[in-house]
Amino acid sequence: MTVVRSSRARAVIDLGAIEHNIATLRRAAGVPVMAVVKADGYGHGAVPVALAAKNAGAEWLGVCFVDEALELRQAGVPGPILAWLLAEDDALGEAIDQDIDLSISTREQLVRIAALAQARGIRARVHIELDTGLARAGVSRERWQQIFEFAVSLTNEIEIISIWSHLACADEPRHPANVHQQDAYESALELAAAAGITPQLRHLANSAGALAHPDLRYDLVRCGIATYGITPGGDLPDAADFDLHPAMTVTADIAYVRKLNAGDGVSYSHRWHATKPTNVGLIPLGYADGIPRSATNAGWVTYNGADYPIVGTVCMDQFVVDFGDTLVRTGETVTIFGGEGASAHQWATAARTIGYELVTRLGERVERSYTDGVW
Repeated sequence: MTVVRSSRARAVIDLGAIEHNIATLRRAAGVPVMAVVKADGYGHGAVPVALAAKNAGAEWLGVCFVDEALELRQAGVPGPILAWLLAEDDALGEAIDQDIDLSISTREQLVRIAALAQARGIRARVHIELDTGLARAGVSRERWQQIFEFAVSLTNEIEIISIWSHLACADEPRHPANVHQQDAYESALELAAAAGITPQLRHLANSAGALAHPDLRYDLVRCGIATYGITPGGDLPDAADFDLHPAMTVTADIAYVRKLNAGDGVSYSHRWHATKPTNVGLIPLGYADGIPRSATNAGWVTYNGADYPIVGTVCMDQFVVDFGDTLVRTGETVTIFGGEGASAHQWATAARTIGYELVTRLGERVERSYTDGVW
């Protein structure tokens, strides 16, 4: 039996906006751009976003995991792809066969990659990630010289493409960590040179770095959230101020409409009560679909150009909107974010989260479709 999925809620992805954003980022940065398409293209669809980004001139693609990179290759996506968080059971041999660049954070990873490359009679393309202050992945500072010297000893098996790191506070341009990390990175490059390594690429900047830190762009910028037309947040302005356009618009159809009397409580725990007679509508989206529960009494939808608040607790599959005196009907469409509604960043801020989380957590019950608008 074929199950036909309802289109009660939809996410329309504008690939034209993706292309516009990549072109904008390339002009702004003045260096090649890596479009980051991890986490299924930040919820937008990794393969279509990757192809759109390549079409707009993105020189590189970046993902977190090896299986994400292999998915792109299996879909026929060409060009350099970097995977930067390796696990013990990853198919590194297949990744090498598929000409996928691999980032390492440990000596053990280098040993494994070199052995796999030697068995194949080819050189693996390796990026060395350094921890310059994020305290996440990356070779720790006390091991930098050792890893550089060891990497040089493996030049028959590996090709060192880049030495790179990741910024902790780029969305706060005045944060002293940005200077400290750049200083650490420059020191690492000096150590690498002393060991005999001149990397083909140096890359440090993420979206925020690409937009707000000209001195941190080096030879390549890795643009994740900005690719999708969403601001990195922090102290940076909204994406529109950088001429970035939101790629995702999420809409839903009103499932049920009813009238409330003054004093009526709404949803679990009655966290909201009507103060006067009003019209409410039930929207068939909830936290199972990626709508944060923290949007309770905080988020809103847009209907015919006007905003209406979410009232009461956001449930697993649904939430309630107070339409006041506005008459709405079952089946009519509201916008959650994008399009005529708020930006993902604005909506997420009201729900006490970030735009990244809002789009990446959008569930599979939300039907995706694609358009190719011209910007």
